[in-house]
Amino acid sequence: MNASSLRHFRAACALTALTIAAFSAQAGTPTSAPRSGYVKANGLNYYYEISGKGEPLLLLHGGLGSTDMFKPVMPAFTEHRQVIAIDLQGHGRTELGTRKISLPDLGDDIASILTQLGFKSVDVMGYSFGGGVAFRLAVQHPEMVRRLALVSAGFAADGFYPEMRAQQKQLNAGFAEQMKPTPMYQSYVAVAPKPEDFPRLIQAMGDLMREQYDYSADVKKLTMPTMLIFGDSDMYRPEHIVDFYKLLGGGLRDAGWNRETMSKNRLAIIPDQTHYDIFFSPKLVATALPFLDGVSGSKSWAEVSQP
Repeated sequence: MNASSLRHFRAACALTALTIAAFSAQAGTPTSAPRSGYVKANGLNYYYEISGKGEPLLLLHGGLGSTDMFKPVMPAFTEHRQVIAIDLQGHGRTELGTRKISLPDLGDDIASILTQLGFKSVDVMGYSFGGGVAFRLAVQHPEMVRRLALVSAGFAADGFYPEMRAQQKQLNAGFAEQMKPTPMYQSYVAVAPKPEDFPRLIQAMGDLMREQYDYSADVKKLTMPTMLIFGDSDMYRPEHIVDFYKLLGGGLRDAGWNRETMSKNRLAIIPDQTHYDIFFSPKLVATALPFLDGVSGSKSWAEVSQP
């Protein structure tokens, strides 16, 4: 990784981790004490937390993070939702193992975990890397996903800005030493079952990012209501975001006076948000939660004009 890319990546990691720490300290206590533990899935020991009451909502965190990424907004979700949060392979308190990190494999792992925990179907929100896992879960196990919210997650490798894609391809184990002064590394070693695995995690995530993938055919397989959420200054090209929504059947025609031809799927672009701060924004909760609850505050002109 060249010097410029290195500085950019380290700055992004540090900013993200520092902001998480600052907001977590202000987040307060969830509405109920979380129940936590470990579940075996396809050879890996996964850490999970369940908190709150209400309909089940699965939250999946971003790359090089953990369930702690959602601490700033967790109380807003647990206030009326039972939240299942899982540390993904090699992240947080979940072991890395020797298997490569694969989105399709992780989709199957999450399905197995949910089944073992007694959940037949859940609403799902995944951010970034977790959004990719949520997507694969929904494609491979559609009966388990009632509603799907994908946050800052694309469907193909070419969706990123070219310079961002170039940086991702350079990530490898040698970069781990450069990350040791960052809060992201420090938060990892504080809870990881094997802190010495950090270089292997960086290599595994780099290998994942170097893959040339295109799930456009699978997008059309999503049968559940789906919402795409991005920041207006995200790492994905606007054209990719629009293409994603169109593949879901949205943005193809006018919705009609009475919303009669409106797609069941939704697209949200949250202003003043980047890829690195959208996941703990109160605006994310305000955007995603009504959709996940199956609630719309919008009415047709005919409805509001009734005497």
